[in-house]
Amino acid sequence: MSHINREQRIREAVLLSFCDPVSEEVEQLLHLSTREWRRLLRWLDISGLALYVLDRFTEQGLRDALPQAVIDRLQQNMDDNTKRTRGMVDESVAIQIEFKRTAISYAVMKGLALSPVSVPRSELRHQFDLDYLVAEKSAPEARRILERRGYRLYAISGKSWEFKINETPHISTKDFYKDLPYRAVELHLEADSKGGHSRLNRIVNREMFGITMPIFSPVDLFLSQGLHAFKDVCSPFSRTAHILEFYRHVLAYRNDDPFWQELRSVAERDRRASLGIGVVTYLITSIMGHFAPEALTEWTVNVLPPSVRLWVDRYGRRTVFADHPGRKLYLLLEKELEAAAIPAKRPLKKSLLPSRLPPSVIRSSSNEAFSTRIARCRVQVHFLFSRLRFHLVEGLRYAIESYRWRRYLDRLPQ
Repeated sequence: MSHINREQRIREAVLLSFCDPVSEEVEQLLHLSTREWRRLLRWLDISGLALYVLDRFTEQGLRDALPQAVIDRLQQNMDDNTKRTRGMVDESVAIQIEFKRTAISYAVMKGLALSPVSVPRSELRHQFDLDYLVAEKSAPEARRILERRGYRLYAISGKSWEFKINETPHISTKDFYKDLPYRAVELHLEADSKGGHSRLNRIVNREMFGITMPIFSPVDLFLSQGLHAFKDVCSPFSRTAHILEFYRHVLAYRNDDPFWQELRSVAERDRRASLGIGVVTYLITSIMGHFAPEALTEWTVNVLPPSVRLWVDRYGRRTVFADHPGRKLYLLLEKELEAAAIPAKRPLKKSLLPSRLPPSVIRSSSNEAFSTRIARCRVQVHFLFSRLRFHLVEGLRYAIESYRWRRYLDRLPQ
């Protein structure tokens, strides 16, 4: 079992508050100092758990046991995010109306599609952007629609196109939940495919927010969320809210045998899907206890290589409860997954010390004011130095931990 410090144990108690029955570990949250609450609130914001915590403590009758300043702060965040979510919903509806008008083949991904199965109410989720799966042949028209609305193509990564509008040089923590003009949209392109191989051929329609929204089928939605959480674990910083949301998704179908049978028939032969969901499920189990039915674990968790299980045991909790921008311990996991035929996102050397500068945080515009340019440059310089420090410090920590990891592997039964 991995060792974690007091601050990480406090964060663990937050996640355990979502268990039924509520873990007795939650008691320590009622006796934190002002300084501890200040640090915890910052982590709750970054991890995406802040509004879930307020909702959970209210549901369990524990809200009044929190300091009044904490209640006031979280309630203000909730009020702000409710307005922010409404603004994002309105934008999504407007975009989708245009998609429908031009007969674009698409589906809503993540965010809005997760409610109410794993997100009780949309306003509880701090959502960064709007995501759509779009047929590759429809991508040029979808781009034109976004650009007519004022979006600029910011980056292309594989089959993902990222668009932004109304970028601001700096957003302070106090504005984190506010409905600012800034918006981001991601189009995820799906190659044309016949039959049932395309997720777009299996969409279901739901009446949401006054329009009919195409979303993934239940099995595709579960797979998408599970693999997104797995991608999170295989990165420097794992957003803990994604862990909680997947946990709730599994519980929602816990006794639905036909669902698990269909999921297995679709995903069991996909090595990344079976091992990825296995890693996430085993990780959650190691923290929150057994929650997943055998119909899921027997072809996911039970097929994990011993070295992958060992990584979860040694580093899982440290990964879930880490500070931003995280650690490079995930690279040890990627090496073990490569041995199991799951290729890493990029070569180890590039992950340890990239050879290129990171992209601009905020792109320049043709008519920007001089003060805006100075603010934009200041943000970029700060970002560059923070990334350099991250790579140097975490690269050194990785080298030390890599030596320990080899010793752990040597002790595994052959």
